[in-house]
Parts: sequence; structure tokens; C-alpha cells
Amino acid sequence: MASSPRLVSAAKAAPDETAADVAVGIRDALEGVFDAVSRTCAETQALLCSVSAQGRRPVSADLAPLRPGLHERLGRYDLVSGIGFVAVPGLLADVSAWLEWWQTDGNGDVRPLVPDLDPQHSAYSDYTHWDWFTLPRDTGRRAVAGPYVDYLCSDEYSLTLSAPVTVEDRFVGVAAADVYLRNFEAAVLPLLQRLTAPARLVNARGRVAASTDPRHLAGSLTRSAAFAALPAGPQHPTVHDGLRLYPCDGVPLLLVTAAG
Repeated sequence: MASSPRLVSAAKAAPDETAADVAVGIRDALEGVFDAVSRTCAETQALLCSVSAQGRRPVSADLAPLRPGLHERLGRYDLVSGIGFVAVPGLLADVSAWLEWWQTDGNGDVRPLVPDLDPQHSAYSDYTHWDWFTLPRDTGRRAVAGPYVDYLCSDEYSLTLSAPVTVEDRFVGVAAADVYLRNFEAAVLPLLQRLTAPARLVNARGRVAASTDPRHLAGSLTRSAAFAALPAGPQHPTVHDGLRLYPCDGVPLLLVTAAG
């Protein structure tokens, strides 16, 4: 006897509901980090607008008032290992490039990052080509970059969550926070393991952020036009190129499973 349409529909809906719940859990795990980024963004915008109202260009010392908030966020948000503001080159009058960046060391102490940004000495002096900078700059939206080995800040395999900072509609840099991949995986892999099918999380570049699929390991790159639509969409679960895609409700990652 043929199954009734209602029963077939319910059977198909159940996996979607489970995966949708997992996507919500992933969103919740990362929204705290994005909250820290948002607060940094707002404070930086207010500070730079105040300097602009004085009719002068900012200098690196003007960013010092950001430090109490950055220190507080490092202690408050468990996943955040580093946080700060990264200026667009040429923004500050006294230096060509600048990271107002603070991070925790192995003992949990807060310390500043003092990178060598001299192009004569450092291969990492130009940070403007990295995804955590280019994605917010080019899209005007927040982004998840990585995982990648963060040679500039920690030499750790990391994710960087970032958002654009604008002053009078002009892009002036990004507010960002680092998350060690080992801590991110500890937060999200138990969620992915609730699914019966292999699954992975991908960002707008198709970079795998976490995975229970042995064919797509964390850090690997997969190509799909659907991934490039992040973070603008999709807004609802959809099927594309044989994959079922679940948005993480505003967090720019997609939960990906097979569409079978």
C-alpha cells in the first residue's frame, strides 16, 4: 500500500528539523563572539567620529581608550582568544598600518600584540588581502574567516570573526575576534554529531570550519556558488548541487549535508 502524502512529508521534515536545530545551536555558540565584535565596532566608531569632529586625523594613541573594553571582553567571552580593531592602511597620521589588538597568553594573562608591520622586514605587513579584512570591506557585512594558521597573532589554527567599521559611510577598518579552532570544534562538534549523516560547516569562501565528514576536513576548501551567497543567503534550508544547506540564522556559516 502506498504511503500517504502526509506521512511522506513528515518523514522528510524530520531530518530538516534536526539539522535546523543544530544550525541554531551553532548560531548560539558564535553569537557571543559576534557580540564582542559588535561592541568593539560600536566603541571604535564612536571614538573615531569624536576625533573626526575635532577636525583632525586620528593617531595610534587615540585608540588607547578602547583597551578597557577589549580587556573586559577577553575575560567575559570564553571562545575569544584575541580581539581588537585593525585600521585600514593610511587611516592613522603617525603610522602606515595598525592593529589595536589584545590577546590572552597561555596563562590567561592579557597582553598586547606588537606585530612587525614594516614591509622591509615582515611578510605579514599587508593584512588587507586576508579574508577577515576583505570580506567585511567588500560586502559591508560581518564574516567568518578560516580556519587558518594565524601567523600574525598566535601561530594557532584559528577562526577570525570580523565586521566592518565605518565613519561617515567610509570604511576605516574591521573590528575582529579570534577563536582557536580547538575551542570552536569543542563547542560545535557535539552538535554536528547529533546528525545521522556526515555534515560540515562552511564559510563564504567554501572553507570548512568544522566537520564530521571525512571527505571534507576542517581547513579544506570546497567550491559552490551557494557558499558565495553568504552572508546574504540563503535565508531558509535549500538544496543546491546535491547538497542540503542550512543557514545558521544570521551567522555567516552554512551547515551542509548530502541532499539524499
